[in-house]
Amino acid sequence: MHQGRILFSQLLDYLPRHDFNRCVERYRGNHRVRRLSCFDQFIAMAFAQLTSRESLRDIEACLAAMRPKLYHAGIRGRVRRNTLAVANEKRDWRIWADMAMVLIAKARALYVNEDFGVELAQTAYAFDSTTISLCLAIFPWAKFRKAKAAVKLHTLLDLRGNIPSFIYITEGKLHDVNALDHLPLEPGSFYIMDRSYIDFRRLHRFLGCGAFFIVRAKRTLDFRRRDSRPVDKTTGLRSDQTIVLRGVKSKKDYPDPLRRVAFYDAETKKRFVFLTNDFVLPALVIAQLYKRRWQIELFFKWIKQHLRIKVFFGTSENAVRTQVWIAVCVYVLVAIVRKTLRLDKSLYEILQVLSISLFENSPILQALLGSHDQIETTASCNQLELFES
Repeated sequence: MHQGRILFSQLLDYLPRHDFNRCVERYRGNHRVRRLSCFDQFIAMAFAQLTSRESLRDIEACLAAMRPKLYHAGIRGRVRRNTLAVANEKRDWRIWADMAMVLIAKARALYVNEDFGVELAQTAYAFDSTTISLCLAIFPWAKFRKAKAAVKLHTLLDLRGNIPSFIYITEGKLHDVNALDHLPLEPGSFYIMDRSYIDFRRLHRFLGCGAFFIVRAKRTLDFRRRDSRPVDKTTGLRSDQTIVLRGVKSKKDYPDPLRRVAFYDAETKKRFVFLTNDFVLPALVIAQLYKRRWQIELFFKWIKQHLRIKVFFGTSENAVRTQVWIAVCVYVLVAIVRKTLRLDKSLYEILQVLSISLFENSPILQALLGSHDQIETTASCNQLELFES
């Protein structure tokens, strides 16, 4: 119930505090802390994400201006930039990583029946990475090239709801294919990747785990056709084949048969060739699933535009990881609110509303709907009307 609380406080109601406290205790986040608890740190950093703050000084100034309302948001004292900087640098970033996984599990349960444009009973993931450029002089630990620093976000995106279910943060120079070694595999699920992830030794691990991959083939693939199935070329399909690899190394790394599906996209006038270890789904569904891989590109573009992960409030590796994981927490928390309140608005629209109304005293559903009409409640009202219609 609203009960006159500010919007920021109502938003934080969707954060499971019991799980939050467990994450903090696991890494002793509040050990010997006299000012700025982990919860205060999270609120300050979430405020920075939601309102697009540019620096620690910016965060301090804006929160100081709202000091009379900070108590209602859960902050008991003043947030100082030096204290927040030390907290971001010293407190274990795994607190926020674990909290993000708690929120991700909750969000995925809410979006489990979400339609993503393909009729598929199993879970479908898109796996890719994005590079965040940094200044080498300020971030020397993240060396990428001779005069450039960067970090990479290797992300596994659940296509139902576009929820990031796994994020692996590395230095920018790590090749994408190495992230497959850390990818959690679920039996029966589909993992959709581009051709930079072709490593047949690593792909063979999917077969042993009972998981399925769909990857775009390289033009230099050396193979022998073992069998062909008929296709309807009016749908864009060109071939559906069972193949075995012929290269000395590739055949040793992946000795089992593969399925090769060729597809022509009339919109882009491009020909695509996919490799998969699934032999059951129709060939057209394989092509449709790969097309949904574009959602992860849109996700990367979206978070770079609307979350604070390109301008960092600290220069240490711990501070960067802390900011990225709290950004993920905020993204997933907003996704949870959207689904719980059954809002038709996009995450972008919800974030825009929150960015200008965090400290307003109004019901969260009314604020996010953009309506000033009275929201129906189940509470009874005994107040008589002054004027009857």
